[in-house]
Amino acid sequence: MAKHPDPEATGEHTELTNLILQENPKPVVLLMSFSNLFMLKELDARAWKISGSISDFEKLSSLEDLNLGHNNFCSLPSSLQGLSVLKNLFLPHCKEINSLPPLPSSLIKLNVSNCCALQSVSDLSNLKSLEDLNLTNCKKIMDIPGLQCLKSLKRFYASGCNACLPALKSRITKVALKHLYNLSVPGSEIPNWFVQEIPCFSSHRNLKVTGVVIGVVVCVSVNPQMHNAYSDKVPVIVDVQAKLFRRNEDKPVHSTTLKLEGVADTNEDQLYLCRFLDFKSLVLMLKDGDKIQVAVRDKPRYNGLVLKKYGIHLIFENDDDEDEDEEGLDESQQSISERLVKFLKNM
Repeated sequence: MAKHPDPEATGEHTELTNLILQENPKPVVLLMSFSNLFMLKELDARAWKISGSISDFEKLSSLEDLNLGHNNFCSLPSSLQGLSVLKNLFLPHCKEINSLPPLPSSLIKLNVSNCCALQSVSDLSNLKSLEDLNLTNCKKIMDIPGLQCLKSLKRFYASGCNACLPALKSRITKVALKHLYNLSVPGSEIPNWFVQEIPCFSSHRNLKVTGVVIGVVVCVSVNPQMHNAYSDKVPVIVDVQAKLFRRNEDKPVHSTTLKLEGVADTNEDQLYLCRFLDFKSLVLMLKDGDKIQVAVRDKPRYNGLVLKKYGIHLIFENDDDEDEDEEGLDESQQSISERLVKFLKNM
């Protein structure tokens, strides 16, 4: 049941499972009592301009989705860790929060993008199920403790996070990279073993293609006054495409948009890596003689977008299967994930 009640009267609604508070134009201090909302599964208080400290969450034992984005609170209670079934925690554009307390191990998605005052996050090593981590434009964060333990991570966005880049490079491991679909970090280089296009694909007789990795370096020139509003409405760059051409055909047989999530609020270069697995059409449709190209769409949504560099790498069967120490192996014998780790560390 979804309701939009007076927040100070929510304690009366013990049967609530979904609580969505309508946007409030005036700053408020959250006074609601959560003591009786033990059945609540979703709490959405976006843009309620909540200030001060957030109330204790201890009684919200059924909460799965918590969205407190676009608010002005400065801290979260330590009881947040006790929400044992919380899956999604969204805190984008919370300009006053300066630290994250220990988080529940059940988390699958964590979004703290554009939290410009955020200086520290607690150890994330217990978040074994975390798949999405968005730190875009968290410029004051110096470290991401526990990053190396996030074995389920599929999407990691750290565009605009220059301060924590050294820590990120030291903590990132091939275990984390092996399962990543999307990665964004400050950077202006592409791995030198990527190629600008696949001019004429040729299959290996005994090895099938299991994936395609595409790397792009872009910068976006957006008026700083417009960035916050614009990046919230369009938090993903959808202007770069990969196109699959068949021999003797002028038009692509398949086009796919690279999901470049995490738009930096600076005109500095950002590196995005996108991995397409074997169930994606870009891989499934690939035939001998095909050509893969990367380009900006004809009418980009981001008028200030510049595609500076791009590259493509095909992953063949067994290319990313090495689980042992690969330090002594020649680069050509190393797994894709190991080579990407080395590239990032030396970037």
